[in-house]
Amino acid sequence: SKNGKNYLSLTLLDKTGSINGKVWELNNKIQSFEEGDFIKVAGTVITFNGDLQLNIKQIRKAQEGEYDESEYIPSTKKNISELYEKVVKYVNSVENEYIKQLLTNVFIENKKIADKFKKHTAAKSMHHDYLGGLIEHTVSVTEVADFLATHYEGVNRDIVISCALLHDICKIFELSDFPSVDYTDAGELIGHIVMGAEFIAAEADKINGFPRELKLLMQHCILAHHGEYEFGSPKLPRTIEAFILHCADDIDAKVKMFTDSLEALPPSVKWTDYNKILQRKIRKTEF
Repeated sequence: SKNGKNYLSLTLLDKTGSINGKVWELNNKIQSFEEGDFIKVAGTVITFNGDLQLNIKQIRKAQEGEYDESEYIPSTKKNISELYEKVVKYVNSVENEYIKQLLTNVFIENKKIADKFKKHTAAKSMHHDYLGGLIEHTVSVTEVADFLATHYEGVNRDIVISCALLHDICKIFELSDFPSVDYTDAGELIGHIVMGAEFIAAEADKINGFPRELKLLMQHCILAHHGEYEFGSPKLPRTIEAFILHCADDIDAKVKMFTDSLEALPPSVKWTDYNKILQRKIRKTEF
């Protein structure tokens, strides 16, 4: 500070926004915490240079049970328990015994993966970038893919459903946990697409007699689900199941971008600004 005393500057945030905080007096009421912790604070809000600032008198790390993550982190509006029930229902709908066992091992038996899957984001930004976004996106993609797989003839539904459920599973390894979501080293160096194909191979190898060709077809779906080389897929979709998965994933992500842009508009405004990702302005439908 100007008088030579040490002070602590930090940023506090919840799902409504953020505020700059200052601790001017370091004493026994200022307990230790780390970046990303949930904390309890007491202080006074002032205006400094036109912005709100919290002058903190007391601060400590919050204990488990003292907070609800969804109050502090942007979260899905959907019920996560209901979304997970849909995942389990899709797992049980699969007829192929090998695929069903693989899905059961991942989404039901492996509690650690299931818990991370329920709470993880689907992206750092772009779409479904909030707590529960991954399971929300996954269920939606699976529902669209299921419709397409049953609408058209000659499609292996079990492969479509399983790969829709698994297509982004390695986002839990590609992106760090809330509240500071960023790419992990594995995310930067390998990415969820390649990790996903490796993940399926590893899980398939745990199941006695898992058909080699089935594993190959499932891996291809994961590798091709972004649809184009420039969007990160090392392979173009070369099976009908892979193409259906790509289409379902693509439309769910883009429709979400549309709806997010429209929801951000003031009630009296019909047009969004130019969206760089979608490469267009979007008009609200009113009639």
